[in-house]
Amino acid sequence: MTKIQLKNVVVDIPIFGAGHRSLKNNLLAAATGGQIRSEANAKQVVIRPIDDISLTIEHGARLGLLGHNGAGKSTLLRVLAGIYEPTAGSIEVQGDVASMFDIGFGMDPDASGWDNIILRGMFLGYSKVEITNRSEEIAAVTGLGEFLNMPLRTYSAGMATRLAFAVSTSIRPDILLIDEGIGAGDAAFLVQANERMKTFIGEAGIMVMASHSNNLLRDWCEEGLWMEHGRIKMQGPIEEVLLAYEASVHG
Repeated sequence: MTKIQLKNVVVDIPIFGAGHRSLKNNLLAAATGGQIRSEANAKQVVIRPIDDISLTIEHGARLGLLGHNGAGKSTLLRVLAGIYEPTAGSIEVQGDVASMFDIGFGMDPDASGWDNIILRGMFLGYSKVEITNRSEEIAAVTGLGEFLNMPLRTYSAGMATRLAFAVSTSIRPDILLIDEGIGAGDAAFLVQANERMKTFIGEAGIMVMASHSNNLLRDWCEEGLWMEHGRIKMQGPIEEVLLAYEASVHG
C-alpha cells in the first residue's frame, strides 16, 4: 500500500549574493512567497518555502494543492519527489514515485521524435527494450505521424508537449505528482488529453497535483490542501477548501 508521511518538515533555500538587496525588496517578496530572512553576515538570504509541515497522505488519495504563487505548492511536490531534502523534520514515502514537472526534461532537440521517445522513457526508468516495445503505442498517442522522423527542434511548443506527455503518461507509478506549471500551454493540453489523464491518474495509488485551475482540481481531486507562506492553511474535501480559498481571494 502506498503512503506518504511528513513530520515537521522545513525546507530552507539559501540565496548567495543576495544580501545587498534592500529590506524593502525582501519585504515585498515575503508578502507573496515564503519567509525571507538575511543571515547575520549579510552575504546571503535564506528563503523558507516550506515551514513546519506535518501531513499524512494515504493510499487512494487524490490531493489538490492550492494557494497563491510562492505559497510552497511546487516546493512541496519536489520534497515528495525527493528532489529537495528537508532542512528539518522527516519524510517517509512508501511506493515508487513518478513526477510530471518539466515533462520535456531529458529530451534532445537534435534527435528525432522516435529517438526522444527512447531517451525520455529511459530517463523515466524504463530499460531500452521496455520503452522500445512501447514506442508504437506512444507514437499513436502523440498524433504526430511523420513528424516523429523530424528533429525535436523543428517542433512547435505544442507538438513537443504532446510528445513528452505521451511518453510521461505511459508509465504506471505508485505515486503520481503533477505540477500544472510544467510549461506554456500545458494546462490546456492536459484538459484536451482528459481521458488519458483520467486513466493515468486512476492507476496511481496516490496522486498529488498543484494547480491554479480550480476546475482542474475539482475534476481530478477529492481532497484539497490550501497552502499559504509555506504552511498548511486548510485541508479537507476539495469543494470546501476551494470555496474557502475563493472567498479569501475575492475578499
